[in-house]
Amino acid sequence: MSKKETLIQRFKSLPRDFTYSQLVTWLGLLGYIEIKTVKSAGSRKAFFHSKTSHIIRLHRPHPGNVLKSYQMKQLFDELKKEDLI
Repeated sequence: MSKKETLIQRFKSLPRDFTYSQLVTWLGLLGYIEIKTVKSAGSRKAFFHSKTSHIIRLHRPHPGNVLKSYQMKQLFDELKKEDLI
């Protein structure tokens, strides 16, 4: 199984320990790039898909690196709506 397929299966199970770095890797494999926002954006992050012009906005988790369950559900719904999973 490829890295992309492994991350898709892991993400679909909505694990409680999916990290932000895993999300960034996976979104990159799906074709998203991180948009650099203004200097004072802090933990707000945005990812842009060039083919569909879809934007995903979220807060980077802190102080840890693990995404919250509500973030996972929102991301799952967004990506399913865009037919990416």
